Amino acid sequence: MRTSPSLALFLAVASLPALAENWPQWRGPSLNGVSAETNLPLHWSTTENIAWKLEMPAKSGATPIVWGNHVFLNVADGDDLYLWCVDKTKGTPIWKKLIATGNYKINKQNMSSPSPVTDGQSVYAMTGIGVLKGFDFKGNELWARDIQKDYGKFGLNWGYASSPLLYEDGLYVQVLHGMKTRDPSYVLRIDKKTGKTVWRVIRPTDAVRESPDSYTTPALLRYGNRVEIVVTGGDCMTGHDPATGAELWRATGFNPGKNPAQRIIASPVVYDDVVYAPTRVKPLMAFRGGGRGDVSQSHKLWEFMNGPDVPTPVTDGQYFYSVNDRGILWCLNAKTGEEIWGGKRIKPATYSASPVLADGKIYITNEEGLTTVVKAGAQFEVLAENDLNDYTLSSPAISDGHILIRTAKFLYSIGK
Repeated sequence: MRTSPSLALFLAVASLPALAENWPQWRGPSLNGVSAETNLPLHWSTTENIAWKLEMPAKSGATPIVWGNHVFLNVADGDDLYLWCVDKTKGTPIWKKLIATGNYKINKQNMSSPSPVTDGQSVYAMTGIGVLKGFDFKGNELWARDIQKDYGKFGLNWGYASSPLLYEDGLYVQVLHGMKTRDPSYVLRIDKKTGKTVWRVIRPTDAVRESPDSYTTPALLRYGNRVEIVVTGGDCMTGHDPATGAELWRATGFNPGKNPAQRIIASPVVYDDVVYAPTRVKPLMAFRGGGRGDVSQSHKLWEFMNGPDVPTPVTDGQYFYSVNDRGILWCLNAKTGEEIWGGKRIKPATYSASPVLADGKIYITNEEGLTTVVKAGAQFEVLAENDLNDYTLSSPAISDGHILIRTAKFLYSIGK
């Protein structure tokens, strides 16, 4: 029996591996830590299953981002802050461009913590000292901004660390602070082509002392034909109109005990039309989109009292996975908040990187450089433990069948 040309073409295409995804922002192609790639590495070490490794001059909380054959990463080198462009296949630098001078260390982080973002033509890099620059893929500087110079010094207790959100022609930058300033918190939309401010809106809060401080990154909420910018911090969550910055809705109840140290580090996560909003461990709350005004009760789906502090959770819309700073995992029903399994401890250590969900697995990296691979789904199972034996703050990135993990000493490309 002869195979028809159309059937032969279908079979040939069906047998091809899935197209390689880009990882254009901190939380990946869908902005939520989920990758559709398959056949990813399960086991590795510093010498096993390593495509290449590139030496780094210092630690960083910034995650590498990927577009095509370009890997971009914020790098601290002494007093200087750079944007590097690296060849994804070879692991060699293509160019290094100075963003700013004035790097300093504070607690775990330095001023390279924000992750860059790209649209495939240009790349945008924010720093903890407020200098934001745009570059083309050849390394030519397009424009530069100094947010602190324009709008006042950042007043966060542990230094600025939020990454910008890129959506269409806008870069959305949040500055939520209060511990070390009396200046109001605000959100910016910056034109990605010119670097000019499109709008700046004040974001009021009644949070006190350190609680106004937020180290989160804005999220993108889509439902129906609407798109909204979601910001968490200052004891609340707000949704904003991308065109004007106007506050469309607000959810409160994030700090019912008025804890003066309730700063927020883990970012909001969006899947379908639900926003999952961590705080400082408790409460973690889920809200459905579509509300206006005060949605604190009308749109709240559930809350959970064992949320994370630093690592941002991840979900596939069916299961919701959260790991806390001590390496204790929970799996919840993403729709109801019901516990599927929980209180499962993996390797005892401190966890700051955010988990990534891909290929039916959850990749969870701790500060000692060990990545635990856990089976996704209703049954808890540890599939592998992979040790790079080096200080690690950065979350994994996935592209073209490889996992990029950045430690203090190296950027690793893990895979064949």
